[in-house]
Amino acid sequence: MTTTQTTTTTTVAEVPARQRTSIGKFLVQGGTTIALLLLIVFFFAMRPDVFLTFTNVRNILFQVSILAIIAGAQTLVMVVGDFDLSLAATSSLAGAVAASLMLDGRPTWPAILAALAVGLLIGTANGALVAYLNLSAFVATLATMTSVTGLAYLVTEGTTLFNLPAGFNSLGQGRALNIPVPVYVAIGLGVVLWALLRFTTTGRKWYAIGGNVEVSRLSGINVQRGRLLAFAAAGLIAAVGGILLAARLGSASAVQGSDNLLFSVAAVFLGMTVIRSGRANLVGTMVGVAIIGVMSNGLNILGVNSYVQQVVTGLIIIAAVTLSSVRTRER
Repeated sequence: MTTTQTTTTTTVAEVPARQRTSIGKFLVQGGTTIALLLLIVFFFAMRPDVFLTFTNVRNILFQVSILAIIAGAQTLVMVVGDFDLSLAATSSLAGAVAASLMLDGRPTWPAILAALAVGLLIGTANGALVAYLNLSAFVATLATMTSVTGLAYLVTEGTTLFNLPAGFNSLGQGRALNIPVPVYVAIGLGVVLWALLRFTTTGRKWYAIGGNVEVSRLSGINVQRGRLLAFAAAGLIAAVGGILLAARLGSASAVQGSDNLLFSVAAVFLGMTVIRSGRANLVGTMVGVAIIGVMSNGLNILGVNSYVQQVVTGLIIIAAVTLSSVRTRER
């Protein structure tokens, strides 16, 4: 009789514990999506006349389009377990190269192709340093970032390049169906990268490398080539973002879009909590980008000081890394 009562008491006590554990796991796994929904509800409640209007939603998409591209590039590198600090600098240099060539009289599309080649070259160099020379990705890309920023200053001669051709500017300022062109480019690239990671052999190999390098090597995967390709692709995509940013602003400078580095990292870490595995993934990254875009736009609408926005951004990065680490421990 006593044994039966003890067993019953233990069973009853375990149920709330399991429920608390399930709720905790749900909040950790769905925290990013829940945060996005709460932000939308909050800003809509504060400014229902402005926030969810077509014009403002379009503005949000336009504002985050370049960030989405850079964050997509960062996702590729983080999928293989690495990190790239030079992506924002690469995008700035690519925009500066395209602008400089066009101001020197070169046709628009050859200038764009040259800028894309620069991004691909920088990404390949990063990949070679990390994959073949076994340098730390943090150290290698930090050094690259410094060098690339210096090159951007040399290309622009420390000034801002203006008076770019109208045809080039239309890539960043033009609209189709009243939606800015960069939004279409960001969505298109996002779909391509998602399909690459989700359905191709290359994507599966990248995830395997990020999961366990040694096991991947023993399974016959060329780990060095896989990491090189990820960095090269990231450099190329960052160059696309830099070119579109220069076209959107109608100018180019050495530090243009430098904030995108931290924002892209925050977006990827936020996205890691969306799926059960806790790995970098494209869909999660786009949710992270949406959180950053909604927050920035909403705070601007409410007239919040830009310095306060920087504080909030820092807190978001801390929260993103914390959630990601919790999710990783659960694996």
